[in-house]
Amino acid sequence: MRARFDTLFGRLFGVLLLAIVLAHLLAFLWFRHYGPPPPPPELSEFSERFDGQRPLPDPRFGNRPPRPWFGGPLVPLTFQFVSLIIAAWYGAKLLTRPIQRLSDAAERLSENLDSPPLDESGPREARQAAHTFNLMQQRILQQVQQRSRMLGAVSHDLRTPLSRLKLRLEKINDDKLQGQMRQDLDDMISMLDSTLTYLHEQRTSEAPQWMDVQALVESLSENAQDQGANVLTCGHCAPLQVQPMALRSCINNLLDNALRYAGDALITLKDSREELVIKVIDHGPGIAADKREAVFEPFFRLEGSRNRNSGGVGLGMTIAREAAERLGGQLSLEETSGGGLTAVIRLPRP
Repeated sequence: MRARFDTLFGRLFGVLLLAIVLAHLLAFLWFRHYGPPPPPPELSEFSERFDGQRPLPDPRFGNRPPRPWFGGPLVPLTFQFVSLIIAAWYGAKLLTRPIQRLSDAAERLSENLDSPPLDESGPREARQAAHTFNLMQQRILQQVQQRSRMLGAVSHDLRTPLSRLKLRLEKINDDKLQGQMRQDLDDMISMLDSTLTYLHEQRTSEAPQWMDVQALVESLSENAQDQGANVLTCGHCAPLQVQPMALRSCINNLLDNALRYAGDALITLKDSREELVIKVIDHGPGIAADKREAVFEPFFRLEGSRNRNSGGVGLGMTIAREAAERLGGQLSLEETSGGGLTAVIRLPRP
C-alpha cells in the first residue's frame, strides 16, 4: 500500500481523497443544520393521543424546507462521492500526464538517439521540461557524432603507419626479430579492430523486429562449420522480437570465445512462454567462479590458457553482455558439467 502512494499520481490522488472526506463532513453538517429526519408515524400518533396536539418542531432548527421524496442523505451523498472520485481521478491524471510524456520520451531516447523530439506544449512547467529535454538530446547527438568522426580519424591514422611497418619488416634479415615484430603488429591491429568494434557496438541502435532466432543460430553454426570448426546445435524456439544485429553480435562473440579456447561448441535453445534461453557450451579450460564476472570488464584477460596469446584482447565478453542487455536480457557464465564453460543468454518474451 505504501508503494502505491509513493508516486506523484498516488500522492495527488490521496490529497484529493482527503478533500472528498472533508466535503462529506461539510455535507453532514449541512444536514444537521436543516434538522433531523421527521419522527416516525407511530411517535406522532402517540403524541396526539397524549396531549391532543401534534409534536412541535425542534426549536434548534426552526422551520426547515420540506424534504424531497427520497428523504435521507444516502442518495445525495452517494452522488457527491462518485462525482468527487471521478474529479479526483481525472485531475490526478491531468497533472501527471506531462511527467508520463517525459518518461516515455526518455525511454525512446535510451533505445534510439534519433527519436523525434518531445512536443513542447502544455503548461509552463511541461513546456520548460520538454525544451530542456530536447536540448539535452541535441547535445548527446552532437557528442556521438563527434566521437564517430574521431573514431574514423583514429582508424585511418593508425592503420596507415601500422601497414607501413608491416611492409618494412620484410627488410629485416633477422627472422626471429622479424617474427616477434610481426606478432606485435598483429596484436596492435587486433586490439585496434576490437576497440573500434566495441565502440561501434555502444553507439549502434536498432529498432526491435521479429526474428527467427533458431535460423540465426543454425546459420552461425554452419558458417563456423564451413571454416572447419566443430559446432553443433539442438533445440527449437518460436520467433522473438529482438534487435537483430545485437543478438547476432552476442551469440557470435560467445561462439568465437568457445572455439578459441575449446576448439568446439554446442549451442542449445530452450523456449518457454516467459523467456528464451540460449546456451553456448564448451569443454575447454573453463573460468574460476571468482573470475566469471571480471571477464565482462573491458580489456580484462585471464592468465594461463585464456590470455592474449590465445587470440583474445579482452572485449568479446564485454560486447556480448552489453548486447544481451540491449535486448533486455541477461548473460551469465556457468561451469559445464564435466569441465568447461557455459554461457547462458536469457531473453524475456513480451
